[in-house]
Amino acid sequence: MKTHSADKKGACSNVSTPVDFQTINRASLGVLLALLGRWLPDGKKQGHEWVARNPKRSDRKPGSFSVNLNTGRWADFAQADARGGDVISLAAYLADCSQYEAAVMLAKMLGLAGDAR
Repeated sequence: MKTHSADKKGACSNVSTPVDFQTINRASLGVLLALLGRWLPDGKKQGHEWVARNPKRSDRKPGSFSVNLNTGRWADFAQADARGGDVISLAAYLADCSQYEAAVMLAKMLGLAGDAR
């Protein structure tokens, strides 16, 4: 079980509860279409991908920003540093927060707050 405790120097300085990233990512994949509909509402499903405009830059049309619906891997092919391997990293990127904070947010959203630690 891969867990992480908040760094006492970081933004989560008052939190020291370990989080089970694997459990949260697995649960998030089960509802990924619903999450993407909320986070990237102008996107659409194309095969096994969710293709949308990147809300973090002035993206004029969908195409370069996509999320794999089977794995949660995502990338903005117009930006070399905008990519990640799972739903938690996508949530962190979109919310502009740490992966720990994104995992906690997703756990609460999915009703895993007590089980994902």
